[in-house]
Amino acid sequence: KTLFYLRVASPNVIRAWGNDDHGQTTVPSGLEDVADISAGIGHALAVRADGTVAAWGLNDNGQTTVPSELNNVVQVSAGAHHSVALKSDGTVAAWGKNDHGQCDIPTGLTGVVFVSAGGSHTVALKGDGTMVAWGDNTHGQATVPPNARFAYYVSAGMAHNYALTEGYDTAWGLNNYGQISG
Repeated sequence: KTLFYLRVASPNVIRAWGNDDHGQTTVPSGLEDVADISAGIGHALAVRADGTVAAWGLNDNGQTTVPSELNNVVQVSAGAHHSVALKSDGTVAAWGKNDHGQCDIPTGLTGVVFVSAGGSHTVALKGDGTMVAWGDNTHGQATVPPNARFAYYVSAGMAHNYALTEGYDTAWGLNNYGQISG
């Protein structure tokens, strides 16, 4: 397992520790004024306050090759081998490994307020509390349950997801270790 951790410290500078076998804890020099961070399997992402993205670590599938036209980013999420960014206009961008369609943003997807990249899938939370998921659906992780409404937070795992909703929590996808059992 490749375990490493990121933390934004004062004054908005990243601190990283743990396994550095792909340079994932070697934070690029001069990376300051950070607004958001995310750690993947072997790569990391950061959003600067100016809305640009920095990426480092494992790049075997282009997951740290940030698209040159990407700007106005407010949040990032690092998946296993892909990266996802939420832009200030509520649209989403994705890059990296796309073997299951995890980087194929659904046509017309707008109004997104939060994104979470899983192993080979991606989940977006919209401002109305609904969620949209795409990519690998081998274990149902890209099929949002019909009762998963009014969500205010979502988190994608390797092949499962959690959502916090009004009154209850929802989980779906792979359950081989009881990860979605309540």
